[in-house]
Amino acid sequence: MNRLLTAAWDWFDARMPTVGEEWRKHASEYYAPKNFNFWYYFGALSILVLVIQIVSGIFLTMHYKPDAGLAFGSVEYIMRDVPGGWLIRYIHSTGASAFFAVVYLHMFRAMLYGSYQQPRELVWIFGVLIYLTLMGEAFFGYLLPWGQMSYWGAQVIVNLFGTIPFIGPDLAIWIRGDYVVGDATLNRFFALHVIALPLALLGLIAAHILALHDVGSNNPDGIDIKKKKDANGHPLDGVPFHPYYTVKDIAGAVVFLAVFCAILFFAPEMGGYFLEYNNFIPADPLKTPEHIAPVWYFTPYYSILRAVPPLFNSQFPGVMAMGLATMILFFLPWLDRSPVRSIRYRGVYYKSALATFVVVFLVLGYLGVKPTTVWGQFGFDAFFLDTKDIATWVARLCTILYFAFFLLMPWYTAIDKCKPEPERVT
Repeated sequence: MNRLLTAAWDWFDARMPTVGEEWRKHASEYYAPKNFNFWYYFGALSILVLVIQIVSGIFLTMHYKPDAGLAFGSVEYIMRDVPGGWLIRYIHSTGASAFFAVVYLHMFRAMLYGSYQQPRELVWIFGVLIYLTLMGEAFFGYLLPWGQMSYWGAQVIVNLFGTIPFIGPDLAIWIRGDYVVGDATLNRFFALHVIALPLALLGLIAAHILALHDVGSNNPDGIDIKKKKDANGHPLDGVPFHPYYTVKDIAGAVVFLAVFCAILFFAPEMGGYFLEYNNFIPADPLKTPEHIAPVWYFTPYYSILRAVPPLFNSQFPGVMAMGLATMILFFLPWLDRSPVRSIRYRGVYYKSALATFVVVFLVLGYLGVKPTTVWGQFGFDAFFLDTKDIATWVARLCTILYFAFFLLMPWYTAIDKCKPEPERVT
């Protein structure tokens, strides 16, 4: 068998040597730091979840009908009558939340060890673009079940674009494809969800990996392993990605899939956080749900949107704050002035700021799924008159702290007392 496989590979490699060259460049001869820890699982897990989503999505499209009159019924048909359809649908819905969970942890690891700093700025920018594309992919897919929460969630989000001065109303009509969320909206969201954004996502992931392998991977110590090499030109503190990290990532994937399957089979709705109960009711344009909220992975930004009071009966200030909350991530490599990368050698200022940021993000996420009774008056007076709703004030405080983490970063990272970095990985 070994001779047959070797002969087959030699035959293939002689006719298409690029595959072998790329495998050696990006796997068997790509040297990664030998001190990767738990936080370095989530990049590989993101690719695993992407494969799960693509495969399950292909099977769902075989039975789904992107028609306003048939969409909800086709989802019910998949759940009830297609053999194994319920499993495929739950794999896809659970995979959507799993995708954001591993991406958030992957981004947190970059903030933990300074993986966005020079010379990896482009790696970070591609990563943020992947994150924004993933948000668009999730939003377009959210409408497809054509349930109550899908319909009204899309209605609210699209109407937010209508608050943009001058171009807003025309932009909202262009996104919907009609004057209301309807069949045209469903068709174009289906096309974007199934074809356009997955292609963009695959291209950005390829660019992300290529950019990473060109400059080399960061590590928990945040030091450059390329500075110390052996006689063969290999980093002294590096090991080939294959087989060392492919085997390690497989072990992590097994644990992840065990947790994934436990959720899939025992709590696929996750108490309404993964699949809202209102989404099991057909979309009704004449009946608004009592509380409209996005899925959990959008709720931190939804809290920021609600925390900013309207101005002159327009929600544009909140929309702008929500947009800036995502766009500011692009500037992180230039906002951080610390001479060291890893949190292991940073001072108390950055450690405290990052811990506060994590708490603030989680609190905003929690508040985003909860209804509020009073969200303030119109105009700037709302900051002083709205005293009845504690959640509103907490969300406003967290919004200020969220932006303070980034805007004050050049100051507190510059004055932070850092420890000296070691010469080699510890």
